[in-house]
Amino acid sequence: MTFTLTLKCPERSGIVHAVTTFLVGQGCDIVEHQQFDDDVRGSLFLRTSFTCTEQATVDDLTRAFSPVAGDFGMEFEFSDGTPPRILVMVSKFGHCLNDLLFRWRAGGLGAEIAVVVSNHEDLRPMAEAAGVPFVHVPVTPETKPEAEQRLLDLVGEYEADLVVLARYMQVLSNELCQKLEGRAINIHHSFLPGFKGAKPYHQAYDRGVKYVGATAHYVTPDLDEGPIIEQEVQRVDHTYSPRELVTVGRDAEALALSRAVRWHCERRVLLNGNSTVVFR
Repeated sequence: MTFTLTLKCPERSGIVHAVTTFLVGQGCDIVEHQQFDDDVRGSLFLRTSFTCTEQATVDDLTRAFSPVAGDFGMEFEFSDGTPPRILVMVSKFGHCLNDLLFRWRAGGLGAEIAVVVSNHEDLRPMAEAAGVPFVHVPVTPETKPEAEQRLLDLVGEYEADLVVLARYMQVLSNELCQKLEGRAINIHHSFLPGFKGAKPYHQAYDRGVKYVGATAHYVTPDLDEGPIIEQEVQRVDHTYSPRELVTVGRDAEALALSRAVRWHCERRVLLNGNSTVVFR
């Protein structure tokens, strides 16, 4: 079995030596190692994947490593190869959901799609055709608190490790964002904060934009301003019609979101204040 250790701690000498010495002492063999020294913030970030010759569990490794972590002030986590379970939220646009379902069924997502939740019925056939449960949770201004509680109930019911907003066109409350901190990913076009509201690609066409892109980020109470995980861009020019800009934008959204989800599920993303460290 392959395990992964991720950690962050104040930057100082001896950290990597301590980690590798611990792993060798546990009879482990490192198969992948990446680290980043953030000299600006004075922090070190590390991701190490390894196999163990001895029988081991995440709990065993966590207990054994805790004294080392305490010496260096580490925030750390061990994980095994169990694919995380994700709850996907959608509204009416299906391009991101379709891409996630394809990658999941092809074994390239790094996660299990446990359930699709939507405030509309439009994408039920797409989810159910892939063999994924679909739950309709209507949302109105009057029922929003109840709908958000229903979402949290579904997270628990389906044992979801990650919530993915795959073009879910509802603004989550500050309270819900805080409860899902670090385990919810959103996707939106990268024109923000410009071209807000309806038909952003038509607004972009009117302004003659030269780049179309998408941003995948963690959900926070600051709308569309959470720590960025991935961005995808494509150059365009005056020959692109509004319809063509929409097509390019949707491709960028699907690609950026799938990368962000996979990297998160492979424990390649570490939060660094309002930013992220991504070990690709």
